[in-house]
Amino acid sequence: MPPLEKLEPEFPIIDADFRRFCASLGIFSVEDFLVHDVSKVVALAESKATSKVLKEGIAQILSIIDGQHQPWLNGVDLLNNTTQNKHFLPTGCEGIDMLLGGGMREGQLTEIAGPSSSGKTQLCLYVASHVADKHMGGVLFLDTCNSFSPRRIACIVSQFSNSSIREVKELRLKRIMSGIFSQSIYDIFALLDVLHQLEFKLNHKVTSETANVCLLIIDSISSLITPILGGNSSQGRLMMVSAGYVLKKLANEHNLAVLVTNHMVGGEGGILKPALGESWKSIPHVRLLLSRDQGSRLCNISVLKHTSVASGRAAEFLITDGAA
Repeated sequence: MPPLEKLEPEFPIIDADFRRFCASLGIFSVEDFLVHDVSKVVALAESKATSKVLKEGIAQILSIIDGQHQPWLNGVDLLNNTTQNKHFLPTGCEGIDMLLGGGMREGQLTEIAGPSSSGKTQLCLYVASHVADKHMGGVLFLDTCNSFSPRRIACIVSQFSNSSIREVKELRLKRIMSGIFSQSIYDIFALLDVLHQLEFKLNHKVTSETANVCLLIIDSISSLITPILGGNSSQGRLMMVSAGYVLKKLANEHNLAVLVTNHMVGGEGGILKPALGESWKSIPHVRLLLSRDQGSRLCNISVLKHTSVASGRAAEFLITDGAA
């Protein structure tokens, strides 16, 4: 569901005046209505001179939301959808794939949290390379902190390439790189805009890069969200929840595996914990904690949250050189 400003051509009632009223309440998209008390929004509209027009706009938004509701599915339908459409997407890291029972699940949002220099970015680059190589599926890499590096991908590909023929290696690298699409984004507004554009492209199959996409990576989600949190305003938290909602919706409706990274912050007693707080904690289907000793290539990954794997289970794997 798009930002409100994108709706005006089709729904003139959602004009600049209506959007200013919504913005005063921290509402910038249709999703934002889902986390607001609609009765309070209507009550505030009634206190305005243009209450009739504002209430008509609210009614229009609610009708759009109603039109987006998915039909109820019974247990058999849900099981069939999972087994037929929500496949495992191996990461290429044997320890991780064994821990997760096969890899990342399509239709789910997976978070990798870890301190600085634990290897989050290098793992994302490795997973992107492996998926583009082995699964012939497109990878979308949203780069929030200049972490995407074609040179590092080339290094990764050379390390898991068995061929000694230079021409074959170069062709393989070209094929893998052609399947990875990267875009730099630096704030939450740009992220929401990119996600809504992606949703439109996936729904209408308008571009080749999204035709067979199976993996969306955001490195890192916390770099975009942390600046808007804090203070007494709830707007930042609402935008964070909206972003999480869109990511999960994209994953479920288009059978994508979504992978995001998150940094760590100090908790009670100085113990590190994933950033972004309790509101974000409930959003990922899977949360993994990545760690490694300084200077070591041996990484440890443990389950913080999973739909079918017990919390606390852990595995080790070796990461390639040049980890971030």
